[in-house]
Amino acid sequence: MERIDAIFSPQSVAVVGASTTPGKVGHDIFANILRGRYQGTLYPVNPTARSVLSVRAYASITEIPDTVDLAMIILPPNRAVGAIEEAIRKGVKGVVVVSAGFREVGAEGRAIEDRLVAMCREAGVRMVGPNCLGVINPHASVRLNASFSARMPNPGNISFISQSGALCTAVLDFAAARDFGFSKFISIGNKADVDELDLLQYLHQDLDTDVIMLYVEELRRGSSFVKTVKEITSGDRPTPVLVIKSGRTSAGAEAAASHTGALAGTEAVYDAIFEQAGVIRVDTIDELFDFANAFAFKSESRLGKITRRIPNGNRVAIVTNAGGPGIVATDMTVSSGLQLAQLAPETVEVLASHLPSTANIHNPVDVIGDATQDRYENALAAVIKDQGVDGALVILTPQSMTNALETAKAITKVARHSHKPILSSFMGIVDVSAGVQYLQGQGYPVYRFPENAAKSFGALYRYSQWLNRQKMAPLRFTYDVDKARGIIEDCLKAGQTAIGELEGAQILECYGFDVSPTRLARDAEGAADLAETMGFPVVMKIVSPQILHKSDAGGVVVGIEDREAARAAYDRIIANARHYDPDADINGVLVVKMAPAGQEVILGMNRYPGFGPLLMFGFGGIFVEVFKDVTFRLAPIGRNEARRMLNAVRAVKLLKGFRGTPAADTEAIEQALVRLSDLAMHHPEIVELDINPMLAHPQGEGVTVADCRMILQTAEDQAQS
Repeated sequence: MERIDAIFSPQSVAVVGASTTPGKVGHDIFANILRGRYQGTLYPVNPTARSVLSVRAYASITEIPDTVDLAMIILPPNRAVGAIEEAIRKGVKGVVVVSAGFREVGAEGRAIEDRLVAMCREAGVRMVGPNCLGVINPHASVRLNASFSARMPNPGNISFISQSGALCTAVLDFAAARDFGFSKFISIGNKADVDELDLLQYLHQDLDTDVIMLYVEELRRGSSFVKTVKEITSGDRPTPVLVIKSGRTSAGAEAAASHTGALAGTEAVYDAIFEQAGVIRVDTIDELFDFANAFAFKSESRLGKITRRIPNGNRVAIVTNAGGPGIVATDMTVSSGLQLAQLAPETVEVLASHLPSTANIHNPVDVIGDATQDRYENALAAVIKDQGVDGALVILTPQSMTNALETAKAITKVARHSHKPILSSFMGIVDVSAGVQYLQGQGYPVYRFPENAAKSFGALYRYSQWLNRQKMAPLRFTYDVDKARGIIEDCLKAGQTAIGELEGAQILECYGFDVSPTRLARDAEGAADLAETMGFPVVMKIVSPQILHKSDAGGVVVGIEDREAARAAYDRIIANARHYDPDADINGVLVVKMAPAGQEVILGMNRYPGFGPLLMFGFGGIFVEVFKDVTFRLAPIGRNEARRMLNAVRAVKLLKGFRGTPAADTEAIEQALVRLSDLAMHHPEIVELDINPMLAHPQGEGVTVADCRMILQTAEDQAQS
């Protein structure tokens, strides 16, 4: 971390490629550092110039007589190699390569980039970039604007990491308009060495950073990202991380051999990563700033301890001087996962004593359009003291008698004496500007519209749920890993990559899944014999590597009750399959002991290069195709993440007992998800897997696998794909 700190807080900076020509990047970056009143020592490096902006220039970084902490490299790729070699000889601790023309332009540029990384890593030098905007640290003790953005932001307690340099300049402009300050601001470009995970770890330890905002186009370390960032967002000093990820609407996965493969697009991977790591994903730049403002809101206790204002629950009180915005806030509150607080009788009594008879003294509290600051103060003080209120939204619309500044002062007066979050919406621009500026200056979050405030409160509540999540003891299972591996190896040796229930059931049994007895019949009479031995009723299914969706081919018959029905079902299934695909290889018909009735759910897995196994859970059978009510997590997962997966699907109420239906054995479902995670981690040859449906029986009666399929791939084939 010391080397990264030298990039943000260097004692000295050399700009290699500093130019005397205004408008060139090398000139403008040097000018920005100089004009930003950098507190260290600045050296321009230019072999053809005596000085740059009246500062003596050096022909090479090695000619600088003093030590250099940070080298800014603003040279074409072929010259950057030599410049970094010299910087390493000089003993720099960090390098920022602003120049473009590397990995992003093709193989030749990538080779040069790889060489730069190898040189820096061998020397223990950390490198930001290439192809980046640069770094900014506005703190008064540093004042470093080592970027080609002319705007030095105000100092603040929020840090911003971006993979896009162009977005950085827009964000800086946007922040200036909102009087928004930063602790650190960095563009990582190609992130050849220092990436977002390195910076998240650094900023988590930075005492000047309370919230981290991140714009990302791709992650290259999915599994380690989850493990590391989970500690950042929920450790001893939790730091909220807000992410905006480009490409949310990109196409889903191309693979469609399984339901999981068809449903698990790239965005499902990122949603799973962010969910597991406790990262809050936002949709827009506007939301990024709105939420960051709410998370940066802190308070000081009587003992002088500074704490973040996170609500204990989702019960919100609204205080407004206009009915319409109050209704809007109410609607958005509900859609943000919050609920209107039910005010206690004594709170209502206090409100009635302070407010006029025309006011609404129930939530949302309407203090009427002619409300003065005293009326706001009394109403807010009353509701925020209510034990059934977890936080408040204050809405002000400018009326002729409204004093926005004094109302803002009243809000801060109440807020200072409460640990609960209070978010304000001062609607308008000119008439409320004095109040807005006062609240912003005091560090209190204020929004232009009530819906922004409500959504921000919703984000605070989601983070509160993350921080206060329960942690159950881990599940411990014993598996027959060797037997499962042997089955998989036999299938691959036989060239069998699409395997169904027969071998799939055997593999699942090795991992403790309860699988209905399953046997293969080669003729109608054999099917009748197997069914009779198992005991009726049975299910019969076609077995063909070309027919993966058996129901579509008329290849499934359920509820077979006797020998005659078993013989007839066999003949019908074979005929249907040959009609569906005359060229299909038909291996026979599976006879499966029919499991007791239960709720149909689906468990799945799809393996993503660079990320590992992506697990899926949702409602199964045909419902997975119709409603797509599924959720995803990256393996490995334990009991706690399995429970969160189960609770994440919208139809979870059906599993917990609904309108007279018995509650399903959700604990057994959680165990099955952990078993599936372990199976995926132990056997990388399984690249796709569906258990669909798995029947969840009433509480205490377990779950049964009714159907499964797996797609196998050798390690060599995976490397090529």
